[in-house]
This record gives sequence, C-alpha cells and structure tokens, in this order.
Amino acid sequence: MVVLPRFARARANGALGAEVAGWAVALAVPLAPAVVAALAAPHLLASALTGERGAQRAAADLLPWLVPAAAAQVYAGIAASALAALDDYGVAALGFAAGAVGGLAAIVALLDHGVRAFGVGIALNGAVSLAVPLLVLLAREGAARPARGIGRRLRALAEGVALPFALQGLYVVGYRFASGLPAGQPTTFSYAYLVAALLVAVTATSLALVSSVPLARAELTADRAARHVVAASWLSLAVVGAAAGVFALAGARVARLVLGARYGGATGAELGRLVVYLAPWTAASVAVSVAFPLLFVRGQARFLPALAAAALGGHVLVEWGGRAAFGLAGIAAGLAVTTAAVLVALLRPLGGLASALRGLGAAAAVCGGLAALAFGAPRAVLGAVPAAGVGLALYVAALGSWRPAGLRAAWAYARTLR
Repeated sequence: MVVLPRFARARANGALGAEVAGWAVALAVPLAPAVVAALAAPHLLASALTGERGAQRAAADLLPWLVPAAAAQVYAGIAASALAALDDYGVAALGFAAGAVGGLAAIVALLDHGVRAFGVGIALNGAVSLAVPLLVLLAREGAARPARGIGRRLRALAEGVALPFALQGLYVVGYRFASGLPAGQPTTFSYAYLVAALLVAVTATSLALVSSVPLARAELTADRAARHVVAASWLSLAVVGAAAGVFALAGARVARLVLGARYGGATGAELGRLVVYLAPWTAASVAVSVAFPLLFVRGQARFLPALAAAALGGHVLVEWGGRAAFGLAGIAAGLAVTTAAVLVALLRPLGGLASALRGLGAAAAVCGGLAALAFGAPRAVLGAVPAAGVGLALYVAALGSWRPAGLRAAWAYARTLR
C-alpha cells in the first residue's frame, strides 16, 4: 500500500530501480537487527516469549528460521510491488504460489525432525517467494544505486503500518472482552473473525492492491475516489454475500469437517451465526480496505497514526458496552461500529463522503438483502446443507438476471482500470 504509488511514479520518471533500492535499504533498518538477534540469541528471545521450558526449546529452534523468513516475505512484497509498477502481476503470483507449495512439501518431508520442520518449510517459502520476483526484476531493471531518504521512507512506513496494526488491534480488544464470556465462546469468536477477515482479504484487499498503480498514474479527484470505493465495494460485497450465506446455513457442517467434531452441532451453528453477526463489520472492512490505499495515492496519510490511536482507545468503550448489552453479538457489533467510524475518517479527506456512503449503503443493502432472501427461503423448507446449495444457486441467478445498476456500473469501472 505504501510503496505501490511511489514505484508507479518512479517508473514514469525513469527512477524505479533507485526507488526500489532505496526502500530495500530503509527496510533493513528495522529488519536487519531482528534477523541478527534471532540468529545470534534465539534462546534469549525464546525465554522472553514464554516461560515454559518445552515451549522455549521449540521457540529457540524456530526463531532462526521464522524471523529471516518474515524478512524475506517483506522483501518479496517490495519486489512484487516493483513488478506491479511494470504492470506485471503474474511473476509475483507464481513466486508466492511456488513458495507456498515448496514450503508445504518441505514440512511434510521433514516432519520426523520435529518442530524445526515447520521453520525450514516456512523459510523455504520465504526464499522462493523472494527469489522468483527478485530475479525477474533484476533481469528487467538491473541493479541501481539506492535513492536517498531513509528517514523519509521510514516515516512513510510508520504512517502505513499504524492503521493496519490498529485494525488488527480491534479484534484483539474484542477477543479480550469475549474472554469474559462462557468457555469456548472466545475461540468461536476467533474462528468467525478469521472467516470474515478471509472474505475481506480475497476480495477488497486484492482489488485495492491491483488498482493502486493505475490510480497513481492518473489524477485522483474526489469524484473518482468515491466512485472507486463504491465500485470495488460492490464487486467485493457481491462475493461476500454468497459466501456468508453459505456459511450461515452450512457453518456447522463446514466447521465439523475443518475443525473437528467439537465444532459440529450447536457450536458450529453458533459459528455460522457469528459470521452473520460480523456481516456489518465485513461490509465496513471491505470499504476501509479499498479506501485506505487511496490516501497514499493522494499523499494524505499523515493523520493515520493519530486515527489508529483514537480508534483503539474508543473501541475499548464500544466493546465494553456491546458485551454488556448483547454478549458475543454485541462484540461483533462493536467491531462494526468502530470500523465504520474509521471508514468515515478515511473518506472525509478523499472527498465525496456523502456520495460514497450512499453508494456503499446501497451495495450493502442490495447484496445483504438478496442474500437473506435467497438463502432464507430455501431454509424454511430444506435442511441446512441442501438449503445452502439452493440458496447459492438462487443468489447467483438473481444477481445475473437482475444485474443491479450499481453492480453493472462497478463492473464497467473495473474494466476501465485495466
């Protein structure tokens, strides 16, 4: 999110190699000490992480593999972003996919060697994920002397990571409040959050990343920013509505298959309900994920650390009231309330706040209402799993035949970004 607009402009100015090298040097400031510490003093770090001796030994075995792997993934993201500035997304996709497959194969092959197998597999994942895009980038652009400005880049990095950390912190706060509820509910809340967050990641976050470069090359007016947020949200929510409907009905069966017998029956059904309770948060998070990169395209990200602190502080009060009133459902609602407030704060400096909120409301109402009808009607006469299949078919057919004006406009807009 931070570097894509900068790389796109650097390419236009013929300075992509220097900008990429400058970011590589700047990122070494926080990453290199962490890697050195993990390699030189794993037992000391392990003792700080946990007090249990068996866990300390496992951590000491893993840290020399995991921390360099994490650094490799960060640099893989830099290489992938540089290729994106060259309009090449396929090489990075190949690298990440090959790294994931190779890492899994290494873990399976080395399982007899204990917990270290996971470290070796994850390290191999990072190495392959970095090597593939980096080698192609060097072949296309060559090596270059780093551009100056390490301090400026680190400030931009701090601005970029503050809000994502805070948004993850909202979940941590929610989980802490869920810990005061009966046993098992915090874990159920965590799994439901992971399902909802996955839906956001594979839709809105992906769209946000691939659209950053074309937006950075053109003038991002207030009208276009609002149109972009609404269009990307329409496309994302159309998918989210289908997935949430399936999980709401068949959540118990899916949970039992994936998580084991403990998550069948009533617990699995509660997990499915929580995914539905998290639907407002999912909708708000979709819009936040799309709006967030636009601040870096426009160079208006300086207020994000303050927003992050305010969101975390206010969220404690929101979740306290939500849990007291509605239990787990109130905690899910609290996530939606705080995330919606963050969304308004992001949209205001971009301009077009009113039109963006109207468009987002229409997208959420249409996709959510259609999902409720498509999945709710079959459930009245069928079992949960058959109703999920019929509901999915009805949902897709209804969207395809009705083709809401907002969805048509969103698809037309997405084609213009290519």
